[in-house]
Amino acid sequence: MAFSDIVGQSLIKQQLQGAIKSGKVSHAYIISGENRSGKEFVAKNFAQAMLCENPVNDPDAGTEACGECHSCRQAKALSHPDIIYVTHEKPNTIGVDDIRQGIGETVQIKPYSSKYKIYIIEEAEKLSPQAQNALLRTLEEPPEYVVFLLLTTGTGTLLPTIISRCNVLQMRPVHDDEMRDYLIKQLHVPESRAEICIAFARGNVGRAKALASSEDFDKIRTGALSLLKNIKEMDTAEVMDALKQIREYGFDINDYLDIMAVWYRDILLFKATHDMNHLIFRDEITNIKKAAQFSDYEGIEEVIRALEVAKNRLRSSANYEMTMELLLLTIQES
Repeated sequence: MAFSDIVGQSLIKQQLQGAIKSGKVSHAYIISGENRSGKEFVAKNFAQAMLCENPVNDPDAGTEACGECHSCRQAKALSHPDIIYVTHEKPNTIGVDDIRQGIGETVQIKPYSSKYKIYIIEEAEKLSPQAQNALLRTLEEPPEYVVFLLLTTGTGTLLPTIISRCNVLQMRPVHDDEMRDYLIKQLHVPESRAEICIAFARGNVGRAKALASSEDFDKIRTGALSLLKNIKEMDTAEVMDALKQIREYGFDINDYLDIMAVWYRDILLFKATHDMNHLIFRDEITNIKKAAQFSDYEGIEEVIRALEVAKNRLRSSANYEMTMELLLLTIQES
């Protein structure tokens, strides 16, 4: 692990590396970002670099872990005694007992072999109010050697008093060019597949990496495009069968809706420009040309709006069957 392995997030890397180099590491950080955005990787790199026995100081970037010392090897193996991962038994809640057992009982014990003692709390958005109040007691008067890393999908559930005592770092979407270099040059993903992954990842490097190696995604893509290419000729019973099949796939419905949205985005783009170079599904150019020829702008835009409405409804726990049935019928009639 190394800061140089983190894709994007230049501001966060600069701040964390600079803090280590200057010796001005804060007692508490909140690293906020959506799932699979890489916040856990950032936290582990930061912890490893803080405890490295032979840190490398780059005059431009800041401090980097050597990756070879005993401390670095322990950090990479998740066995370093001064890096504590606070766990919780209940899947949806981090309770006061988890904080007391994971932090309260050990925080006054000095580091075993390092300058810092680092507590990493993943899914910090699940901290109950009682757990946050228990944590706050330590944040208010932390031992000088303690560093807290709270990883969360958002700060909305955290108490203002917690946030005010932490240095908040927000993970940003990774630029397409950086994502493209990572997928093609480092992971050796074919360019055509990389473009599809970039389109669906929306700046989330973990999601792009998962899509690049997912056989399920290929099946989902094939099924979704098959439905869209044939839906005009399907009767109501066939549409309902398709709806049932979508439910049985057992994946995130947003991925399915995103595939649909990109398909119609490609049709709209080709209809307007007759240029295939910027299409995501370039391998479907024959079908895209046909769909663009027989579709009007208003109908395509109506479907794109319907897809966004369906995503919002499902996000709000609306009835799945009713929402998807209305969507498919809108697509069929547009």
